[in-house]
Order: sequence, then C-alpha cells, then structure tokens
Amino acid sequence: MVDYYNILGVKRTASAAEIKSAYRRLARKRHPDVNGGSERAAREFALLALAYRTLSDPQERAFYDGKSSKRASSGSVVNSDNPHARRMRRVVQAQARWDRAVDSWLERERRESSERMRAVFTTVSLFLSTFIVAVLKPRFWQSFDGYFGRAILLTLFVIGVWHLATRLREYFQHYTYKPNSIHVSLMDDEEKPEQPFTRFSAYAFLIVGYVASLGAGLFVGVHTHYIVSDLAFFFDQHVRADLLFYPPIAVLIVDTMHSVASKIDAW
Repeated sequence: MVDYYNILGVKRTASAAEIKSAYRRLARKRHPDVNGGSERAAREFALLALAYRTLSDPQERAFYDGKSSKRASSGSVVNSDNPHARRMRRVVQAQARWDRAVDSWLERERRESSERMRAVFTTVSLFLSTFIVAVLKPRFWQSFDGYFGRAILLTLFVIGVWHLATRLREYFQHYTYKPNSIHVSLMDDEEKPEQPFTRFSAYAFLIVGYVASLGAGLFVGVHTHYIVSDLAFFFDQHVRADLLFYPPIAVLIVDTMHSVASKIDAW
C-alpha cells in the first residue's frame, strides 16, 4: 500500500493545515513544468496530488487510515462499493489514461526529433562534403587504374545518389508543402499547413547551399593550393567531372555511420 503520509512528508497525526502546507511546498518543487516535463516528474506529481486529495478529505482520510494494511487496502479499493473506493478507482483510471497520453506524446516527440536530426545530418553532410571536395579535388578516380576499382567507385556513386534522392524526397514530404494558388486562397479559407516550409523555399535553400559550398570550396582551394602541393598523387587543382562522384558517396557513408550509432545508442 502506498504511504500517502510519507509522500507528503508529514506525520499521521498531521492536521489539515499541515497537510495542505506540505502539498503546496512539494507541488512547487515537483510540478512537471519545473522539472522539464519529464514522464517521471509527471508520475510523481500525479501521485502527490492523489495523496493530497485523499488526506485532505476527512472521510477519505478516515477510510484510508482504517484500511492501512496491504490486503485490506487492496480488497477495499479494488472490489469495495464504498463511494470513496469508487472515487479512488476513477482517479487511478484517469491517471492511467493520462500516463498513456503522456507516453504517446513523448514517443511522438522522440520520433520527430530523430527525423529532424537525420535531415540535418544529410543536408550538412552534402554541403560540407561538397566544400571539402572543391577544396582538395581528390584524385580517387585516377588512382584506380583497373576496372575493378572504378566499378566500385561507380557503384558507390549510384547507391549514394539513390540514397540522397530518397532521403531528400522524404524530408520534402515531411517538412514542406505546396501553397495553394491565389484563386483557391480567395475562394476558400486556407488552413495553416503542418509543415514549416514551402516546397520552393526548401529547393532554394538546397540549391543555394550547394552552390555556395561549391563556390566557397573552389575559392579556398585556389588560395590554399600550396598546402596539398606535396600530395599531388592524391589531390590537384584541376576541376574534373569525377569530382561530382564524391559528395553523394560521403553522404552515404555519414548517414550509414549515424544510423549505426543511433541503433547502438538505442540498445
């Protein structure tokens, strides 16, 4: 049986004023809003409120005190037709429904946060890899003299392009929307979409970000070519078509590593 007196931190002989004062003091400390809205804080606050409701009512307190043993308490609360027992059962059922709602909300927030993190990783990986490739201009294609090595590089490129296109399509569907035409907006009441960005703004951000990363990388590469001049076998300053291969491959590798790390954390 849960000891409501212990939860409130008062003696069994405590007066109604002492119980009320203890509840107010603890409620300010344990309210979910004060503790980051965590599930544990919500449960503790609900139990605190239940203890106060029981002990602040003279009849319910007398009934609780008279049925202090675990067996008597279990039988009276679960099976008794006493009005106070029925009220306690309703409170417990309401708390259980509220707990399920909180659990569902927390799970949705966790999934949404994970999806946002995936989108950030993919986008940042694309821009950063484009910048690095434009700066260093690696010679991986030239380093693979045989058909086998180049076939592996082409295979990774195709998989990387497919992976990047799939991820971007998912993000566009989840985070962007197409605004209605002016005619439709004037004729009907336009509801506010759930997605935060328009499809045009997302495309513009992606294109501008890619072009800016490429331009910044080429600019930095021109002014820092002496840094990699001793590694001409791996890098050079010539802009080549094979440089397009590497950003999708980099995104594929980074996303794969992030997915593996996320699964390891979940374990």
